[in-house]
Amino acid sequence: MYNDHVSTSEALRIGEFSRRVGVSAAVLRAWERRYGLLEPIRSSGGFRLYTAQDAERIARMLRGLERGLSAAQAARAALDGGRPAEGLLEGAAARILAAIRDYDEAGVHAVLDESFAAFGLEAVLRDLILPTLRQVGVEWSQGTLDISQEHFASNLIRGRLLSMARMWVTGRGPAALLACAPGEQHDIGLLTFGLLLRSYGWRILFLGADTPIETVEQAARSTQPKLAVIASFDPARLEAEAASIRRLGRLVALHLSGPGATEELCRRLRVARLDGDLIDAAREIGLRMAA
Repeated sequence: MYNDHVSTSEALRIGEFSRRVGVSAAVLRAWERRYGLLEPIRSSGGFRLYTAQDAERIARMLRGLERGLSAAQAARAALDGGRPAEGLLEGAAARILAAIRDYDEAGVHAVLDESFAAFGLEAVLRDLILPTLRQVGVEWSQGTLDISQEHFASNLIRGRLLSMARMWVTGRGPAALLACAPGEQHDIGLLTFGLLLRSYGWRILFLGADTPIETVEQAARSTQPKLAVIASFDPARLEAEAASIRRLGRLVALHLSGPGATEELCRRLRVARLDGDLIDAAREIGLRMAA
């Protein structure tokens, strides 16, 4: 199937697309022929080109295979992930919140297992995990959820995301270096961003919470990433490191992220800002900067 309404500006021919997603061209053609997994568009010269949406379906297919699904089952799950049934993830959100209130670890994982298999990484992060964590924060602030339940939810979901991130530094794609500012402990948003970038073929060097800027700079010098991101909820943490951030920005394409990365601060420090939705940002950067 060919979609003439998709721009060819960021689409890739099959050789480069194969390298980015880590699947041979022969296997990609077989999945396209047997399952309709790919929807290439045509260039003006008649070449078949593959898009970010194709990369998302391949990532979902690979995750299904890793979970032990047959190729046909994994393909169905990958295709369904692009067209989630209305209201279905809302039901999953209610179930996962109930499991959190009951400290039911197995219940949380069961909902996540089903949701990832049915909808894929991006939909689950966007429509289940991030909204659930926001709701947990709201209920804790309103006193309807105990602080222990909030910690239980955050640590359980963070652990699940980390388990999905194993070996994400391997591969041949461009590298992204991700870290939280000194003193910043909240790294789930950064984990989310890294997992999505990985689905586009990027290699992820994740330094995690409370990372000195000098440590980020040392890693940047030794690994030469194409992108670096520093996240913080508190602008004061970034202000305190202004000189180091400017220096790092001269070394690597640097983005600041999180509520602490205000537009005014980023402009003053002369670095880019990941504004808006992290999932949209990962989709935009995923193929644009990898080219």
